[in-house]
Amino acid sequence: MTIEIRLNNQKKVFTCLICLLVLLSGISVFGQAKKDTLSLSELVLSAAPIRKNIQNTAAAVSIITEKEINQTDGVILTPVLNKIPGVYMQQGALNTNRITIRGIGARTQYGTSRIKAYFEGIPLSDAEGETVLEDIDLEALGGIEIIKGPNSSSFGAGLGGVISLKAKQIDEEVTFGKSGTTFGSFGLMKQILSVGSADSNSSVFVNYSNLQQDGYRVNSDYNRKSLNLFGKQRLSGKSTLSFFGIATRLKAFIPSSISETAFNNNPKSAAATWLAAKGFESYDKLLAGLGLEYQFSENWSMDNSFFTTLKNAYEARPFDILEDKTKSVGFRSKVNYSSSLFTLPNVISLGTEFITENYNFSLFRNLYQSNSGKGSLQGERFAKMEQNRRCWNAFLQMETKLSTKLNLESGIAFNTTHYNQVAIFSEAGIKQNYSFESIWSPRIGLSYKIDNGKNIYTSLSKGFSIPVVAETLTTEGQINTDLKPEVGVNYEVGFKGNFLGRKLYAELVFYSAQIKNLLVARRIADDQYVGINAGESSHQGMEFVVNYKFDANANIQLNPYLSGTITRFKFKDFVDRDSDFSGKLLPAVPNVQLNAGLDLVTAMGLSFNASYRYTGKRYLDDANSKETKGHQLLDAKASYVFYVLKKIKMEMNVGIQNVLNENYAASVLPNAVGFGTAPARYYYPGNPVNYYGGFNVVYVFN
Repeated sequence: MTIEIRLNNQKKVFTCLICLLVLLSGISVFGQAKKDTLSLSELVLSAAPIRKNIQNTAAAVSIITEKEINQTDGVILTPVLNKIPGVYMQQGALNTNRITIRGIGARTQYGTSRIKAYFEGIPLSDAEGETVLEDIDLEALGGIEIIKGPNSSSFGAGLGGVISLKAKQIDEEVTFGKSGTTFGSFGLMKQILSVGSADSNSSVFVNYSNLQQDGYRVNSDYNRKSLNLFGKQRLSGKSTLSFFGIATRLKAFIPSSISETAFNNNPKSAAATWLAAKGFESYDKLLAGLGLEYQFSENWSMDNSFFTTLKNAYEARPFDILEDKTKSVGFRSKVNYSSSLFTLPNVISLGTEFITENYNFSLFRNLYQSNSGKGSLQGERFAKMEQNRRCWNAFLQMETKLSTKLNLESGIAFNTTHYNQVAIFSEAGIKQNYSFESIWSPRIGLSYKIDNGKNIYTSLSKGFSIPVVAETLTTEGQINTDLKPEVGVNYEVGFKGNFLGRKLYAELVFYSAQIKNLLVARRIADDQYVGINAGESSHQGMEFVVNYKFDANANIQLNPYLSGTITRFKFKDFVDRDSDFSGKLLPAVPNVQLNAGLDLVTAMGLSFNASYRYTGKRYLDDANSKETKGHQLLDAKASYVFYVLKKIKMEMNVGIQNVLNENYAASVLPNAVGFGTAPARYYYPGNPVNYYGGFNVVYVFN
């Protein structure tokens, strides 16, 4: 079932849908909603090599449930991730995003790096460390787990941390079909079609989605089609086979960043050159994986996965046109052994991960200026390059129960990374090979139970991040063999505790990460950066979470929450050319983030959630000479679930984003440079107040 609606007057539609929800909640006798019965501390980290709940983990970790993902418009993860203290996702457009954790990766010019991401144990980060999450449709997600900082030695080069996405699970024996539509401001239209089936031995879930949006800004049309397939099959009492595939077809226009004057006076505008070229990116992408879990005995288990990624992309930019292809294959394997170490209960996880990737690209002249206003026109090719990247990570983690109250976590990882490059277009055919020095990353953590449901912990860990290939290239396009990986040591102490009969959960964390060989992207042309190791930075901060579950009566549950982070990220020693930025604060990350919200769930099927986020000021350059003001965002959503004839489940929802109509920068480009007489373009404007609504129909066949 699909319906196409174009919103001519979003406010009237929004009001009508609210009235309809209220009316239905009063007349339906089939409504129902599930209350949360688990404390946040009882949620289990399933992506970690050794599974355990949040309460007993000697690290700052967060779990986002499927319910929390469904509390948004279902378009992008930005409002979901930004609820997590220490995590900050900037959204320049649906296809232009940057995620930082504790300030790591803030100075990356475009995209996300220095953070590892996985989907069901399969790497989403490529072999050079760049991560794209916006390809994964939210309808396919069953949860998210986040480990902040280098607090896991089992995931390789990710100084900022690890984001693990989980596929939607079918937890009961059922066969169903689902169809849904979401519509909203700025031409938003999302249509989904899903089918799923599960029994005691197998499960399969297939989802197709088509997401379209005209966009608030000029030249920001977006169209993404995706097909997701997940399944599990029990082969025997000891083994389970899992598989998944994610196919994406995208075409997204790019408005790019704009100057301060344009941001204040005409935030809907696009950068003049990108508008004239009608700049866009498009690609077809396939991510596929196969996993095998085997339980040898009560003490021995093994988990193997094999994966591949194929991507064919085209990007029309005002300075050139890029055609590129990526092919990668890899595997990840771990073996767990439970036994005793000197009579102490002990679990050991030994594993490895290997990725090999081939990337080739060609650059063409963009003749848009002579194309009579029709946008980009491909001219002659002036560069062609082929790169091969390989990275290998081996790890050992161990957890030892020293006493009934004291738990020890320890681990070490070994990593090697190799790049080689061939300038095919050059007559000389210059070839280069470079291997970064091998890196050892140890970690140790202690968690102590001070009372029932209350733990304190401390940890010491070392992490690293490899430069992406673009950062390693010199002005001549050759690999800078003097460049070193960023390396950091993280110190952390924290408290995790339950109160009021496990209804109130609270966390308080203090951390300090000291980064050496700081990688700096120095801009030398419109689309060219040179990476240098420019010094050291210090990342210090405090994070807190308060979550309360309150049953007002047998029919209503209230879940208020409060979380936030206060940071001081600064350059300890940073000299770039003749400028000394030592002591300055890092640009592009806020000094304060605060989140507050309320979830209301009723037994009649009506639910409501509201979230408030305050983001503090951000500096725009290393010299701290320019800054954005802090801003606040208020979002709200109401949903209603009811049944028709017991087999048809109806879900209706309406929502509003940026209720306060705040004028804010959703993303900034740090250290932007103006060329010629053009001013620097720092700003990506955020959407003003906007509305959405939708419905889903689920039919249960058995």
